[in-house]
Amino acid sequence: MSIFPDITQLPDSIELETDDGSAVVRHGPGISVGDACVLYDNARVTLRADKTPVRTVVLRWNGRMPENSRFCGDAWERGYGDLEWRGFVPDRVMPWFFYALSGDVFAMLGVKTRPDALCSFTCDKDGVSLTLDVTCGADAAVLGGMTILCAELVFFEETTGDPFLSAVRAAALLPEGAVFPDAPVYGYNNWYYAYGESSAKVMLDSARELSELTDGLANRPYIVIDDCWQKERKSGFIGGSWREGNADFTDMASLASQISQLGVKPGLWLRPLQNRSPELPDDFYRDKDDFILDPTVPGVLEHIAEDVRTVTGWGYRLIKHDYSTCDITGDWGFRRGKSLVCENVHFRNRDRTTAQIIKDLYSVIFGSAGKDCLVLGCNTIGHLGVGYMQLNRTGDDTSGREWARTRKMGVNTLAFRMPQHGSFWFADADCVGITDSVPWEKNRQWLDLLSRSGTPLFVSVAPGFLKGTQLEELKAALASASVPAPAAEPLDFLNDTCPSSWRFSDGIVNYDWY
Repeated sequence: MSIFPDITQLPDSIELETDDGSAVVRHGPGISVGDACVLYDNARVTLRADKTPVRTVVLRWNGRMPENSRFCGDAWERGYGDLEWRGFVPDRVMPWFFYALSGDVFAMLGVKTRPDALCSFTCDKDGVSLTLDVTCGADAAVLGGMTILCAELVFFEETTGDPFLSAVRAAALLPEGAVFPDAPVYGYNNWYYAYGESSAKVMLDSARELSELTDGLANRPYIVIDDCWQKERKSGFIGGSWREGNADFTDMASLASQISQLGVKPGLWLRPLQNRSPELPDDFYRDKDDFILDPTVPGVLEHIAEDVRTVTGWGYRLIKHDYSTCDITGDWGFRRGKSLVCENVHFRNRDRTTAQIIKDLYSVIFGSAGKDCLVLGCNTIGHLGVGYMQLNRTGDDTSGREWARTRKMGVNTLAFRMPQHGSFWFADADCVGITDSVPWEKNRQWLDLLSRSGTPLFVSVAPGFLKGTQLEELKAALASASVPAPAAEPLDFLNDTCPSSWRFSDGIVNYDWY
């Protein structure tokens, strides 16, 4: 029994929407409107257009689906505690790929990574639709004679006794050109106790504590200085400039050097697309009120590249870049449906699709960081970032103030993005925020799961906060995270958005999240 219609056959319909009109073809290999032409050949969807402004391509395969089918979709960018298995929800938008299960038959339908369109699926009892968004922001793209690869479809199906392991095998078919760290990534990040208020002295104290806790470990940890250091932060603005620190971070190069001398690798956070440096001309901005840059304007990407080169030149060896999806599309991914981009987002140049604009940004950041620096994407689109980031923050923020948020966001993304870990990038499910606002008996479980999961472990703990046995437990967790481990398996992810039963290489652990 097969779950899906046969996508190796021609779609039952192809619809092309342009600003000059729309057209639908039934059981055909292609369609044209004006000088825009879509072709479907060997599971590849290409679009060529010159002056015709193009918007969307929709492909539909009809076929009755098994009544007992369940589906698990991906997300546009991060998960927001909302990744889950469900039955038929015809209007549920599933970006990039989705899994299906009917009895003991497991299947996946998706597109290969780094397409030139924003791709999403919907599924109902009578078939599957694939929407390819080829707009440029909210406007139709004018491709100027370019041919783009909107999507290359991938289908996977097998009889399974373990749907999670089937998901791992299926997800591995989607990425091409992925890059990974040479060793497990772990360490400190100051956000979930500092929340924007920190100093070079505090970071040095944290680095010193981290160095002592990891003394003797061959694989050295990172300490990431999150949003708090940049010049404009003291005014309440969380953007750049990114080429000097504020009054509490007066010498960023010296700070990196001092951290490195402690045997800890320094990392730094930045928001590349928000910048109110006085030297930037007005035409660099997409949104001047919020100082959001327009990456289609000549000179903008080179300015971002120089920002990154400046930071790595100071000696930082991990760049965490944040907010780019929100700054490009105008919103958070969980609030968007088939259209990821808000209606008020307009780019100066319309010769590329939104997906291409995003990939160009990622490519510039990755290339400018250099081979000795890791790139961690946050609020990034993981499907477009394969090959441009070694690590991807796969879920929304956990918390150092509210345990329920950590449970919802952290555990969910660790479980449901785990199949992509090690094939797309290393999947970062976010930090353990260790403060007096979160009960230790809860945090110690999250710490234990992350440290044994085979994924990156970042901990936010103020220097000197932990004492006695808590400090010893943290030390053991950091040691565990410093060495390679098989990916943990969430045994109950079919029926629980916050799985509590996990299989590790040395046995099964049941956590009490509530």
